Amino acid sequence: MTIDRYSSGGPYEDVVGYSRVVRAGELVVTAGCTSVVDGVVQCEGDPYGQALTALRTAVAALELAGSAREACVQSRLYITDRSYADAVGRAHHEMLGDVRPAATMLVVAGLLDERMLVEIELVGVAS
Repeated sequence: MTIDRYSSGGPYEDVVGYSRVVRAGELVVTAGCTSVVDGVVQCEGDPYGQALTALRTAVAALELAGSAREACVQSRLYITDRSYADAVGRAHHEMLGDVRPAATMLVVAGLLDERMLVEIELVGVAS
């Protein structure tokens, strides 16, 4: 099986040692995506805006590795406060509601930067 790794050039990839997205055969898996764009947290204090930003990053990563939004089969949504669930769920529905991947939403104690409210991982199938 061929394994391909793709970088987004994000600030943590080299420091931590990970890839934005990995394709193993037909399986495509993103790393956790947040609202950080060009090293800056976007939509500070807004879980809905952060979720949309993270989802856009994750979908772009799937596409980079030969998958597509429509081929997303699983999503994992990490939120830092359960009160964010509706807003993050709404963003997920807007981006993936017609695809309906298997989804899990978890409340976690925190993310790497306290301004990050949401982190999202996607799994897709390459076409």
